Amino acid sequence: MNTFLWIIFPYLALASLFIGIVWRWRTDKFGWVTRSSETYERTWLRISSPLFHYGILLVVMGHLVGLAVPETWTSAIGISEGLYHFMALSLGTVAAIMTNIGLAGLLVRRFVVKSVRLATSPGDIFMYVILVAAIALGTLATVSTQIFGGEHGYNYRETISPWFRSLFYFHPEAQLMVDVPWEFKLHIIAGLLLFAVLPYTRLVHAVAPPVLYPVRPYMVYRSRGTEVGSPGNWQGTGKSPSRDSVSSGSYRSTFTTEKD
Repeated sequence: MNTFLWIIFPYLALASLFIGIVWRWRTDKFGWVTRSSETYERTWLRISSPLFHYGILLVVMGHLVGLAVPETWTSAIGISEGLYHFMALSLGTVAAIMTNIGLAGLLVRRFVVKSVRLATSPGDIFMYVILVAAIALGTLATVSTQIFGGEHGYNYRETISPWFRSLFYFHPEAQLMVDVPWEFKLHIIAGLLLFAVLPYTRLVHAVAPPVLYPVRPYMVYRSRGTEVGSPGNWQGTGKSPSRDSVSSGSYRSTFTTEKD
């Protein structure tokens, strides 16, 4: 089991991630970005989405530093173990609070607001279960082994970090994970599972930086009660409105525009 969890499973998860991304791009290019639900509800989204996304960005950056940067490197530039633990715990706590509050708001919006709940697919529910598990287990590991784990907490940079880097050397050291606290083990398993299914869920947009977001075209929505192709849909002007007139709201009684 130790060999499967810390050698075979990580490579299976990474293979699923990269193969799935290529497959998704080739077969579902127009479904790559997540479907917008802003038209259903905006208040919860306006508050929760920035909290979650900025929080998870800090979490990812913290994981990259903690896992990819060897302890000898930080020691070489004068950062002691105590100072590193303080900085990691301080920034990690802020990131965890932002992420958990934002995720809680998104969950309330997704499953309590009726219009959003009706637009939720079984795949979305499956994705949320794994996402919540990974974040909750990571929070548990931080609280139990770092905040209440003694003066410097559990030093994962002597076990988990070398194991993580060894995967990319193609010489995985599974023995390093034997005595790792169970909270971290469950968090890592949930994280690997999340990576494995990511390309097949709405989370695939996480690997698509929105570099064209500011210049993307408007989405035009037809209001209820109008018929496709009806000349009256353009408010009697006799011609289609321009992008500027649509975006300025001149035709808002019939059409609305929105950036997803």
